[in-house]
Amino acid sequence: MRRLILALALAACGHAASAQTYPSRPITVIVPLPAGGAVDVLARMMAEGMRAFLGQPVVVENISGAGGTLATGRVVRAAPDGYTLGIGTSVQYVMNGALYPLAYDLVKDFEPVALLPTVPYWMIARKEMPAENLAQMIAWLKANPDKASAGIVGVGGSGHLCLINLQNATGTRFQFVPYRGGAPELQNLRGGQIDLSCDLAANSLPMMRAGRIKAFAVMTRTRWFAAPQVPTADEAGLGGIYVSNWIGLWAPRRTPRDIIARLNAAVVSAMSDPTQRGKIAEQGMEIPAADQQTPEALGAYQKAEIEKWWPIIKAAGVKPE
Repeated sequence: MRRLILALALAACGHAASAQTYPSRPITVIVPLPAGGAVDVLARMMAEGMRAFLGQPVVVENISGAGGTLATGRVVRAAPDGYTLGIGTSVQYVMNGALYPLAYDLVKDFEPVALLPTVPYWMIARKEMPAENLAQMIAWLKANPDKASAGIVGVGGSGHLCLINLQNATGTRFQFVPYRGGAPELQNLRGGQIDLSCDLAANSLPMMRAGRIKAFAVMTRTRWFAAPQVPTADEAGLGGIYVSNWIGLWAPRRTPRDIIARLNAAVVSAMSDPTQRGKIAEQGMEIPAADQQTPEALGAYQKAEIEKWWPIIKAAGVKPE
């Protein structure tokens, strides 16, 4: 009994020590997309806020390719010590499980840390497209079957499914062009190499504001606060297609609970800082309610999204290319 009591006491001391000493060196956050996109920008803003709370540098590392599975694979193989984290969207931490034969489980092999800001998708087009609204774009697509091209970030992601729904709802046909991230996709849209996209709105907001691309509709039930002049898809005549994206932060499985709690506190602190909140709002992102910022809330939301999207992806027959 004395040995048991001593062992329990030592374990408690060990957990307390880990909470007190963590972090003692820089933390790396893996972004599954190229630099310059909305997720990368948010990761760098969060890294700045977390550094102020934790007292250690938070380094952002971009690992793109294979639909984000290279990045999530790096996180899942990392030591569960709180020094390697993964930031990503529902594409990497939900939809990829229905697309790729992953060697790990998206729920069991990650520890949720916190739900980060959300952002809607919207329908955009190159500036030179001969259409001024969504109805005219659909008419142009019908008049030019199989001639238009639409950019998508990865295969089977939210933007891809959005455009598949557009085709099904309107009877239009166009080609899909996959990209590793939002930044290179937008470069080609601006340059006229592709015609349209259902894009993460925060990615393309600066280009829309600068008049370099056209935005026809937000794929949500209400207008987007960052661009209130753009109608919803319902208002534009394409009802029933609602697409938004959420972003989360994860750690490898078996990361100690006290470290998860400290990381969550750092994220919550960053999202509550007035300066950071202003920067996030400038990106067109909406911070989740306080009761949705817990690890438990992110875990529950991820499971609900898997139950929602996996059957849709499999029914659509979407395959990675």
